[in-house]
Amino acid sequence: MAKPMFDAQALVAQVGSATAEQGGQVRKAVADATLQALQGRELTLKNIRSTLKSVTDAAGAGVAKNLLPGVDAESLLDKAVAGMDDALLQAVEANRVALGKLVAQGADLREKHLKKALDEMEKFEDSLMGAVRKASEGAGAQLGAQWGSVLEKMQLGGTLSGAQATTTAEQLIGQMQTAMRDSRAASLRAAQALAESYTAMVSGVLIGMSDALQKGGAAKPATRKK
Repeated sequence: MAKPMFDAQALVAQVGSATAEQGGQVRKAVADATLQALQGRELTLKNIRSTLKSVTDAAGAGVAKNLLPGVDAESLLDKAVAGMDDALLQAVEANRVALGKLVAQGADLREKHLKKALDEMEKFEDSLMGAVRKASEGAGAQLGAQWGSVLEKMQLGGTLSGAQATTTAEQLIGQMQTAMRDSRAASLRAAQALAESYTAMVSGVLIGMSDALQKGGAAKPATRKK
């Protein structure tokens, strides 16, 4: 597994010292850590899963150490997951921009490597849920139950990145189909213009030939010497 490109101990410490009113800060800290890790790697599904596991482990360790009064551990876990979801939203957007540029240049999303990129983007949500599921299974009894509750809510309501990935995939496919239709229409217009030009050219040649024949027929035959 690749080394996580973020300061895991710093994240553990920040989550471990967060008060009940600092849920928004936890969300941002987790989002920043996730993005930092993803930016240091190729944006493949394997690396995304590895990053989510590393960040989930750090966030869980921080929550386990947080003994401040009034702190709701499940709420902190919710914020941590929301932070990872925020980072995945940006990963979806990065895919949209990159694939959109290729489609605009005439790429076909049915090509093997592009289809794989599109399919992997739609698996971001499953990857996040998988990381939370593993955290639930690997945590102690109390924190495991809280992770389980977070997972249950995700399964019922989905994630922002998951919804955006589905919408983005549909938009990209629609963009590709439109581009292909426009390309076909442009090809047909070019072919039609060529056909019309050819017809006009042939007509001109025929008229020229007809004129030449008429002039030849009207000319007086040469007088034959005896």
